[in-house]
Amino acid sequence: MRVAMNLLYAQAGGATAVINASAAGVIASAHERHPRIGTVLAARYGILGILAESFYDCTGIDTTALAATPGAFFGSCRFDMPTQEEQPELYDRLFAVLDAHRVGTLLYNGGNGSLEVVAKVSEAARQRGYPLICVGVPKTIDNDIEGCDCCPGYGSAAKYLATSMREACRDLASMTSRRGRVFVMETMGRNVGWLALATSLAAHGLDDAPHIVLCPETPFDEARLLARADAVISRLGYCAISVAEGIRRTDGSPLMAHTHDTVSEHMRFGGAGGEVALMVSRTLGCHHHYAAPDYLQRSAGHWVSAVDHAQALAVGQAALDYVLEGRDSIVAVIRRLGDDPYRWDIVPVEAAAVANLERRVPQAFITDDGMQVSEAGRRYLAPLVEGERPTNCARGLPVHSCNTLPTLPQKLPPWPGWGREPTHARRG
Repeated sequence: MRVAMNLLYAQAGGATAVINASAAGVIASAHERHPRIGTVLAARYGILGILAESFYDCTGIDTTALAATPGAFFGSCRFDMPTQEEQPELYDRLFAVLDAHRVGTLLYNGGNGSLEVVAKVSEAARQRGYPLICVGVPKTIDNDIEGCDCCPGYGSAAKYLATSMREACRDLASMTSRRGRVFVMETMGRNVGWLALATSLAAHGLDDAPHIVLCPETPFDEARLLARADAVISRLGYCAISVAEGIRRTDGSPLMAHTHDTVSEHMRFGGAGGEVALMVSRTLGCHHHYAAPDYLQRSAGHWVSAVDHAQALAVGQAALDYVLEGRDSIVAVIRRLGDDPYRWDIVPVEAAAVANLERRVPQAFITDDGMQVSEAGRRYLAPLVEGERPTNCARGLPVHSCNTLPTLPQKLPPWPGWGREPTHARRG
């Protein structure tokens, strides 16, 4: 009788409020069809955990509690996968670990960089004759995976940011000042403005916040910004502005550029919102307030979009279906079928075709002046934040499922790279 191969699930990149719903979708579906799959394992800290042979046995996990927990339950990492030619020893180690644990399926849950891992590991397995099916499970609050109408994690981040903008501006509007005030919220988004765009859902009318939305897709125009802020403050007494951290000047340079990460050579962003707040304050002589939600926008498990949660669960389940169908090196992505009513499904795309690409905000979603969201943009955004999920609380605070699982005994000698990051590793 043929022994079933084991399934290995891993998380990568920045966490989201619903990434564990995808994990639950994978694990619950796999357990239902256990005879065909074998044991479901999870790597501790993504691909780095695979190389370190640091695994959990997912048997007995409460997938309902898991699906309601934000953050990467099994641990995540950022890793720019080298080629076999660049680091052949890394691939030797990778496949030695997979073979030692009889892994025949790898499900990698991450963003566009993580999908490149799927494509490269799948190609390496074919070249080596190793029987492995690799499937990508998408997630990112940046919403920038090509081929995916929306990315699991984005809808919940969008819901949190739009809510925060609306609540902050209730406060802003309730105070008067002879000098006027400006409030700036800085969202994540190094190269794309999807999160800044989402704050526009806070507004119902022309005078509702945010009054200005600045995205990297449109060159930053200081004179136009100041003129618009001045007009809004003159009319309302205050102005609220959403700024993506990666907004750029007309020459393409970031408004706020930091030094490169010393390990990865990746540019660090942050502070553009504060710079815009000071710019408006100094020029117009008004008070300024600045907020950067940072991790809050991706970890707000108490205010998850029900649509986003359902989609995160569905891509995990679909990925498992693709495994059982024998499909390799593909990604389970969300396709929009209609806006009113909102309809969607899951379809496969080739991992290599979308890996490391960034889906930018279409110009049709931004007004001609580059400072607000168009009606087309609002139609796209609106259904993604729909619905709420109940929050299990104790003593007034949300209850989360914390990982107390022991790691499995190792079968191979320790990997020399564990304890120091390999060449292509990045800290998240």
